[in-house]
Amino acid sequence: MRVARRSFTASLAAFVVSPLANLIASSPASAREVVTFNDNVSAGTIVVRTGERRLYLVLGRGQALRYPVGVGRAGKQWMGTSYIDSKRVRPDWAPPPDVKRDNPRLPDLIPGGSPRNPMGEAALTLAGGEYAIHGTNQPSSVGGFVSYGCIRMYNADIMDLFARVSVGTPVVVTR
Repeated sequence: MRVARRSFTASLAAFVVSPLANLIASSPASAREVVTFNDNVSAGTIVVRTGERRLYLVLGRGQALRYPVGVGRAGKQWMGTSYIDSKRVRPDWAPPPDVKRDNPRLPDLIPGGSPRNPMGEAALTLAGGEYAIHGTNQPSSVGGFVSYGCIRMYNADIMDLFARVSVGTPVVVTR
């Protein structure tokens, strides 16, 4: 009986893909879901409802993708419109002045990829301020009133949203 030999390429693929598949299988499942959504906004718009602690990516035809988010704590929330002005993977983070004032022991810069970096795996920065929609390395904070005004998502969800939107995407934040 003759045993088939794996080609070098097949062996390499098994070596690389197997750990990647294990990593994906062990990461937390995404919390997004398709829901009915009937606001008067265009498809492609991101709507954040801080009172619900939910972010909606409007798909059109009465539907949206809904994601759980962490939002600004009391006195740190904002409402209004903006748009995505940049997309960043594993961004560095420099604490804004109000965060640094409240936490003077924070370093001036936390490199991207650091477990101490509050931006997580990716960030969608918003025009007109110091806010972003970003991942988090503290998944237990998603669903709470926890930030200085940024919108926090599970890392799997920010990566999903990151792939679906582009610079210029409108963002509407409401109560």
